Amino acid sequence: MRYTVEQGWLREARRAPSPNYGLRPAGCAVQLLVVHNISLPPRCYSGDCIERFFTNRLDWDEHPYFEEIRGVQVSAHLLIRRSGELLQFVNFDDRAWHAGESCFEGRSNCNDFSIGIELEGADDDPYTDAQYTALSGVTHCLIEHYPDMSVQKIVGHSDVAPGRKTDPGPAFDWQRYRRQLSE
Repeated sequence: MRYTVEQGWLREARRAPSPNYGLRPAGCAVQLLVVHNISLPPRCYSGDCIERFFTNRLDWDEHPYFEEIRGVQVSAHLLIRRSGELLQFVNFDDRAWHAGESCFEGRSNCNDFSIGIELEGADDDPYTDAQYTALSGVTHCLIEHYPDMSVQKIVGHSDVAPGRKTDPGPAFDWQRYRRQLSE
């Protein structure tokens, strides 16, 4: 599938605008793609908890795990569900709150110059064919749309926040993803 960015929004994604974002610093170009994973509650792959979490509508009392993340305000630009469905929370031209304390090639605050894509999943659970297909297609689109981004500037959250984050984890097949990007 071919994807299209229009005014910072992916035409093929359902929009679920998050209040958890800010403006990128003036003159700061999008250069980096950070791949994450998330499931709420952990390893549960149905429902709308991720969407409600990124839009500050999660009922903290709904599940015991939610007490650990109570009050946290985060977002990503895009979520790729296990089915391949795309949800966009933040305009790609804006700064989503996805990487936290982070560093890439000596530059801190990766949120300033990156796009964050969440895969619905967990570090040790295999990702789906639909997710790899969607991620590859979206990545091609973003590289075309943002000239300072390249295949060499794609990392996992664990790469920009080592010791603090582990995602997308050992179950993410980087070789498969990079092979699909070269096709």
